[in-house]
Parts: sequence; C-alpha cells; structure tokens
Amino acid sequence: MDIMKFFRKFGDLGINGAAARWYDRNSRGHRMEEMRGYAKEAAGYIKDRDSVLEIAPGPGYLSIELAKMGKYKITGIDISRDFVEIARKNAKEAGVEAEFLQGNVAAMPFPGNMFDFIICTAAFKNFKEPIKALEEMHRVLREGGTALIIDMNGNVSDKEIKASIKDMGEKGMEAVFMKLVFKYFLKSGAYTGDEFISMISKTGFKKFDIKKQGIGFNIYLQK
Repeated sequence: MDIMKFFRKFGDLGINGAAARWYDRNSRGHRMEEMRGYAKEAAGYIKDRDSVLEIAPGPGYLSIELAKMGKYKITGIDISRDFVEIARKNAKEAGVEAEFLQGNVAAMPFPGNMFDFIICTAAFKNFKEPIKALEEMHRVLREGGTALIIDMNGNVSDKEIKASIKDMGEKGMEAVFMKLVFKYFLKSGAYTGDEFISMISKTGFKKFDIKKQGIGFNIYLQK
C-alpha cells in the first residue's frame, strides 16, 4: 500500500508535536553536514542582499547554515506551526537572522517576483498539490532566478537506501527504523524523474535540469 500517497490526499504532510521534536534532535545529531552541503550549493546561486525562500524548512538548519555564509534575506515557510516555532528558536540560538512563517506552499502569502532563489529539500513529495506548488514557486521567483528542489528518487533501490542510511551514521534500532521509514513511507510518495518532467511541463518553468544525486534528485528550475 502506498501509505504516503494515501495520507497526502487529505492535505500536505506536516510534522508536529513529538515527531517534530524528534526530527529536530535527529537533524541536529546526524544531518548537519548534509545541511551545510545544501547551503553551500544554494550559496552558489545567490549574492549578498538577495532574498531567499526555503520551502518546508522543518527545524530550520539549512536556512541557519546559509545565513552564516552571507548577508542574505532568508525566509522559510512551513505547514507545521511546531516546526516554525522550533526553527525560530534554533535561529535565535545560532545568532542569525531568518524569518520563519506558517503557510501552505500551494498558496504562499508573498507577492510575485519576490525571491532571487528558492530551495526545497526532502519535502516536495509531502505536498498534496505538487503542480500548484511548482506554479507558486514560479510566481514568487524573480525573473532570472533559480529554484532548487532536492528530493528522493521514486525509483531508488533498497540497496541504495541501505547505503544512504549507513552514510548517515545510523546504527541499531535507529537504522532499522529509518530503513522502514524510507522503504515503506518516503519511497511510496517520491516521484520519478519522468514524473517530475511531466509536472514541470504543466507550469511556467521552461528551463530545468534534473541531476541524480545519491538516492534522490537535484532539480534546478530557471525563470
């Protein structure tokens, strides 16, 4: 059964309560190098004073790492109110400026042509209306700007998932739990490269590049 696809029918899949707090601790303990890598990739597309939007920032670590790299105006929008509170707290503790708001990616509360760069990692498969999400990304992105989606490949193999979890440093029951989550939940909602191409073709994005990266894709969209 495609569990993630089933629950996604009722709305965007947000993480709240104890699950959000666990995700925060897990990210802090095991994913900081990953966040720094994403931030470094994003920094290659922006310059000081540029406006950056992170969609579904969760506990906010990517935005925080990016804020340490330059004088950017960073905004994050997440469906989860708990994640918004956690991200605000984490940014304050890190001593960086980043604004985090609660909202839906399919109807973002921003004017058009507002952001120079948009990034969304490990969350696109959570959205109930992915094409509307892409259309909104196109709307709020400035002409000449880039949007980057980093997410799981729907065709990833069990062997690749196992290797990725090992690289994350997970061991024992944590590793078993993560393998089950990836295999039976996350993969069930992930899109293939062809599905991404089909969705993008229905939006205003005419230039894009899809690069396979580990168990997922880096999808670059230009306006």
